[in-house]
Amino acid sequence: MVGEGVVEALQSEVRGEDRVVVRGWGKPQWTLAGERAVGGEKGKREGYEYDQRLHGPLMWFIKLRLPSLKFRGSEIIELQKFRPARVDDIARVHERAYVSGLEKAMVQASDQGLIFIEGSGPTYATSTTFQESLLAAGAGLSLVDAVVVASKVREDPPVGFALVRPPGHHAVPTGPMGFCVFGNVAIAARYAQRAHGLKRVFIVDFDVHHGNGTNDAFYDDPDIFFLSTHQVRHSVILSISSILCLPKDGSYPGTGKIYQIGNGDGEGSTLNLPLPGGSGDRAMRSVFDEVIVPCAQRFKPDIILVSAGYDAHVLDPLASLQFTTGTYYMLASNIKQLAKDLCGGRCVFFLEGGYNLTSLSHSVADSFRAFLGEPSLASEFDNPALLYEEPSKKVKEAIQKVKHIHSL
Repeated sequence: MVGEGVVEALQSEVRGEDRVVVRGWGKPQWTLAGERAVGGEKGKREGYEYDQRLHGPLMWFIKLRLPSLKFRGSEIIELQKFRPARVDDIARVHERAYVSGLEKAMVQASDQGLIFIEGSGPTYATSTTFQESLLAAGAGLSLVDAVVVASKVREDPPVGFALVRPPGHHAVPTGPMGFCVFGNVAIAARYAQRAHGLKRVFIVDFDVHHGNGTNDAFYDDPDIFFLSTHQVRHSVILSISSILCLPKDGSYPGTGKIYQIGNGDGEGSTLNLPLPGGSGDRAMRSVFDEVIVPCAQRFKPDIILVSAGYDAHVLDPLASLQFTTGTYYMLASNIKQLAKDLCGGRCVFFLEGGYNLTSLSHSVADSFRAFLGEPSLASEFDNPALLYEEPSKKVKEAIQKVKHIHSL
């Protein structure tokens, strides 16, 4: 059922009545930025990893970008009333044994303060992790509600953006992985199908790491198309590689091979496109035009969900792609337009990775500018001197190979 707070706020905004202003960022909330972007924040901390990454994108975003946006009248709206995801919502993607086991582990976390729940990330938990993970997943469900409600009363509904932690695309059906506890995007996809009858869900994942959890959740499902671009190989310093247990033969978690296309009835509904190190803005523009657009057009989605990872940025320490802030503006703008063309504008972004707090905050802010129809400010931040020649031949070969495999 759609939350009353979401419906009331959306209907008020559409009628042009009293708007909801942005305030009180210390507690869970929603921001609806007109043209429009919906965002959510989870206000408490979750271990060292989540502490830094939560305050990085959100606080930098507020300090550097929100002041220029918050006086845009009804284009920015706060939706405060939303619910955490229910266990039944989570269990449509994750095994109940994992969900109940995590809840029980909170007792141990309460005694010890901080515990490992999975080592490859490493993934931490505190005594509040279970409830906060339900809240993060619930953010996505409320955003789906908001976007669907708006799409019924206007031709250009808001674009959703869940600024939440923990992220989700590595969490597998049987457990957590790589900083991720529950698969926020996957849970939202199942919810969109069940609650709103949006049968065909198109998921784009442009995080630098393969979204193995989302991949696994829908590998045999013909009604959910999962498309991931990620780095095939990178060079990182030994200390970082050791901490994250990164495989030597490719980007964490070592999955997402180009020939992995789905199974059974779902064969052909998974597309993995590993990109060579050094791939950047030119490569991603080609990928969007030659792969993402024709896939989406052929699939004919009812809604588009996006795992928006910002760790492919040239300044990010955990990979060696060279996306820029301008690359993310392009992706946000083009995906928004794709949703408008194919599924009535229904689109929700979910924050995934990003480990340089400055590039992360600027890139998220520029994504919001794309949603708002504002010019990019990437040129004020991006430094062309950091960029080097892209491996155009290898990128072209990868694109041609995936187009052949998927008959694009």
